[in-house]
Amino acid sequence: MKNLRFSNPLKRLFRDRSGNALIETAIVMPILTLNILGGMEISRYVLLNQKLDRVAASIGDLVAQAETISALDIDNLFEAAKFVIKPFSLGSNGAVIVSSIGAADGNPPMVNWQRNGAGSLVAASALGAAGANATLPQGFTVPSGSNTIVAEVFYDYTPWLMSGITSPSRLYHRALFRPRLGSLTTLQ
Repeated sequence: MKNLRFSNPLKRLFRDRSGNALIETAIVMPILTLNILGGMEISRYVLLNQKLDRVAASIGDLVAQAETISALDIDNLFEAAKFVIKPFSLGSNGAVIVSSIGAADGNPPMVNWQRNGAGSLVAASALGAAGANATLPQGFTVPSGSNTIVAEVFYDYTPWLMSGITSPSRLYHRALFRPRLGSLTTLQ
């Protein structure tokens, strides 16, 4: 009887299923790890975009609520932006630009003034420079005799976990508001 048990080891080897779970785990584990890391990276990207959108909307709205505004007031709002974007940081990866766009006497809209801060990223406004004609978003117009406050947020996004799969990119968000109490065509 003992001899029969050892007589055909190949048959026994093919019938033995005791290592299946280990083999299946070894095959599936890299796929599960990639899914978990990818999910974390996607969540981080979505949250960052929401935070950038919130910074643009908050800064633009607060400027548009003012009757008059000074460079110091805007600098204080840039400091507040650092709290809105938490847990992220603008730092060297981000910047906020606030602009006043006005149109008068049938002339094309111009950038009345512009202020940047909240981060040290070097970025040029998509609207143009102060004193120049404004490049407005498609379908947006500034009626003659009025102006618009535009808050732009730039952020150089670098993937945290999946840098070999996705490439760095510059994120851009903007918010446009009509001033409520004053014209805001000049900084005080």
